[in-house]
Amino acid sequence: MADKIYSLSKKKAKLPTVLSKQEILAVYKQINNIKYKTIFQLLYGTGIRISEALSLRIQDIDSKRMIIVVRGGKGDKDRYVMLSEKLLKILREYYKSLKIKPTTYLFCQQNINKPVNPRWIQHKISLAGKTAGIQKQVTPHILRHSFATHLLEDGVDVRRIQLLMGHTSLRTTAIYMNVSATFVTQTASPLDSIDIEGDENE
Repeated sequence: MADKIYSLSKKKAKLPTVLSKQEILAVYKQINNIKYKTIFQLLYGTGIRISEALSLRIQDIDSKRMIIVVRGGKGDKDRYVMLSEKLLKILREYYKSLKIKPTTYLFCQQNINKPVNPRWIQHKISLAGKTAGIQKQVTPHILRHSFATHLLEDGVDVRRIQLLMGHTSLRTTAIYMNVSATFVTQTASPLDSIDIEGDENE
């Protein structure tokens, strides 16, 4: 048993890269195309994976209940995520802007009833990050990491975040505690509880 515990402790847990809210805004401002702006808001505003976003169908957007149905996520599981007022607004603007209305997938290739190629989205978001001067590598999945971390910093319960992210294990979600600035800055250092400079002056 001791050997097993030791072997587990030796495994390196790579912390996810996270953008600040200011960096999220800076990247977003570099995107001009309404389709890519909508996808960007969708990824950051819901935390869904790029594959899940591009698989969304028209009927998956439920504006009455203000939810989005994510079908066949990782592990072939369905789940709900939130549909914010801001996201609903840009989704409607995006839909109105389309000359040819999609009948199945929400984000289709031009004149083809097939989902947008995820590589296009990755390229656009990465380019926007570089143009914004972000030193980190900006990807769709980093928007997902940022979504979870920002919710945690805003006081949302980790179990609720687990459900939104579609994680099977709570341990997967708990890793965001390690990158949350709030968890670090709101913990007082023991140094602050002693008058160390006062002792030196005596």
